[in-house]
Amino acid sequence: MKYLIDNFGDIMALTRTHVKLALIPLLIGLVIAIPVGALIRRVPWLRKTTTAISSLAYTIPSLALFVIIPPLVGISTIDPLNVIIALAIYSTALLLIAVPAALDSVPASVLDAADAVGFGPLRRTLTVDMPLAIPVFLSSLRVIAVTNIAMVSVGALIGSGGLGVLFTQGYQRDYTDEIVAGIIVTLALALLVDRVLYALGRWGTPWAREVRPGGSRVQRSRRMDSAPTAKGARA
Repeated sequence: MKYLIDNFGDIMALTRTHVKLALIPLLIGLVIAIPVGALIRRVPWLRKTTTAISSLAYTIPSLALFVIIPPLVGISTIDPLNVIIALAIYSTALLLIAVPAALDSVPASVLDAADAVGFGPLRRTLTVDMPLAIPVFLSSLRVIAVTNIAMVSVGALIGSGGLGVLFTQGYQRDYTDEIVAGIIVTLALALLVDRVLYALGRWGTPWAREVRPGGSRVQRSRRMDSAPTAKGARA
């Protein structure tokens, strides 16, 4: 803890880099996966193919991607863009599975009602399917965000920066306090991001809560706080 206090400024700088490397790929994945996931949902063969490819992409070790990507896109191995591209691939792969699954959670009766009042496919997807799929989708998104935060640390092995620097430097110098500081800040960052996403999900889905006679608000279901099986960071 003393190391954390004495080097607070440097650790915060590493934390900012870590957040950037973790969240930019997540945003890229969202931009790609939400429209694509909504489109493939109703095409069984295309959905199966996309799921298979996404699952295969996620099994590629991150260190292998860090080595393969630079010559393919013409960047340096230590360029932070290397980590962003690799994590964007992982994020998109997982989100392409999560988006259709979340849309499947919308009750059939609601979809039938939307069709009955004349909603077209696009309008129904944007105004009915996606809003009602938020609780299930947020569960997956939280897992992916936390996984990205963990995996950014692996990028320190190629010199990309982030909190993983505390692990590599601490190991090289046999300085346990530095490693412990890295673990504490990484865990705190992952918890903070998870709680922020959870809060945003609750704020964006007021219909998922009901008011009891005593006035306390409770979730109608616990789906939003029960994340799917997390896939750990890989080396």
